[in-house]
Amino acid sequence: MSDDKSKRGGQDRERINVNEDYELRDWAKSLNTTPDRVKEAVQAVGDRAEKVREFLKNK
Repeated sequence: MSDDKSKRGGQDRERINVNEDYELRDWAKSLNTTPDRVKEAVQAVGDRAEKVREFLKNK
């Protein structure tokens, strides 16, 4: 299912979709890391932004 860019907020805001280039790029920028590190973190802990933040901070 593709993202509906007209809908803002809600659960989708705290999930990272590594299959969408623009999302991956934006999350990498906001987390001050590279897209590859974001992918690594998502693979390790899942797509929840809070878990990804913790993973990147501890690594």
